[in-house]
Amino acid sequence: MKRRDFLKTAAVGSVVAGGALAGCNRQADDAGAAPAIQTQKTFRWKMVTTWPKNFPGLGTGAEFLAKAITEMSGGRLEVKVYGAGELVPAFEIFDAVSRGAAQMGHGSAYYWKGKNPALQFFSTMPFGMTADEMNGWLYHGGGMALWEEAYAEYGLVPMAAGNTGVQMAGWFNREIRSLDDLRGLKMRIPGLGGEVLKRAGGTPVNLPGGELFTALQTGTIDATEWVGPYNDLAFGLYKAAKYYYYPGWHEPGTTLECFVNKAAFDALPRDLRQIVRMAARAANLDMLSEYMARNNDALETLVDEHHVQVRRLPDDVIGELRRLSAEVVAEEAAKSPQATKIYQAYRGFLDKVVRWDDISERTYLNVREG
Repeated sequence: MKRRDFLKTAAVGSVVAGGALAGCNRQADDAGAAPAIQTQKTFRWKMVTTWPKNFPGLGTGAEFLAKAITEMSGGRLEVKVYGAGELVPAFEIFDAVSRGAAQMGHGSAYYWKGKNPALQFFSTMPFGMTADEMNGWLYHGGGMALWEEAYAEYGLVPMAAGNTGVQMAGWFNREIRSLDDLRGLKMRIPGLGGEVLKRAGGTPVNLPGGELFTALQTGTIDATEWVGPYNDLAFGLYKAAKYYYYPGWHEPGTTLECFVNKAAFDALPRDLRQIVRMAARAANLDMLSEYMARNNDALETLVDEHHVQVRRLPDDVIGELRRLSAEVVAEEAAKSPQATKIYQAYRGFLDKVVRWDDISERTYLNVREG
């Protein structure tokens, strides 16, 4: 009997409470007040890139990052991607994000060497770190703190957001048999690799990806590097040059970046800032994995269907490029105290991991096939 009385009383109480809550909600709705559960503030960002819209690997990597941020945030931070030239030209995205015309940019740090040569060390270096080594330095070797320090004066927060792995040496309209064949060569090659080519007697040219095919086809340039088979096939570079050389001595593991306007970043709640950082890490891994999965299929297509001549650079050419690279990098590192500091940290980490590389990765690859 007591149990029935208790249940009856509880049921009546629930009805009264429910009616009171419904009445309150009706009064709030009638008065035009906000719902009882408030939605959190939403943000809409623009991401400008140096890549053609949705270009395989690079452009789609930017799209992956934007989608990850948007979905991980439940739509509270929505990022829209603009390809090169849609809002600003490819090589003006750094300034656009710095001044707040867009909130995010996606490119690679060696494009900004005109602002500060030290920034190139956060992209790639001739005969430098591989993708795994670079990630080790950035995430667990102090490199990321140095990168953030370097970008702070421009009001930007940098993050690693992709990597191509080892690239190809490039497409050439002439055979490279000796160093003499590099003299007078007009080649699209950015960053420190371009400075090395210049030291070898060539002429480096910096062009955005969307202009490479026409420049090579019309003879404006004699050669170009871009990335590797996956991207080079998509651009149709095999139609404009006959010889495809390796290895990519100039870009052994090129880090792609996203950078965020610091004022916009600081305006985000803490959880959204963390989502941006974690999405960038996911994009960094995903891009490297995609290149590993796609490059060989694309190489087979280039060779088997388009009859591209894949050549290895001669040992004496590689040796001289290595020597010149050491000179160029040492000079770049001496240009400012900041450059010296970054290079010493970069070189120190590389020297430390080489010993492990030699008895792990290198040895395993040598013995894997017997």
